[in-house]
Amino acid sequence: MTNKLSPKKLLLTKWTAVKPIAKQKHFLISKVILLEPPSEKIELVEIEAVYSQKTSVISWRDLSNSELWIQGWK
Repeated sequence: MTNKLSPKKLLLTKWTAVKPIAKQKHFLISKVILLEPPSEKIELVEIEAVYSQKTSVISWRDLSNSELWIQGWK
């Protein structure tokens, strides 16, 4: 099952890591990172762990990999 993701609509969406990352499962997209103009394509997003507030930067395309991420909090 492939999720159709729109990078422009990712901000503040909720995600569950299939395999916990540093004992964290629930994440929120806290920032959408644009590449330098003129392209201004979204390549990266900053995810924030709900419990610890630690942030990481990942490719937004990784979110469509159902072996890594589930949309919503499960």
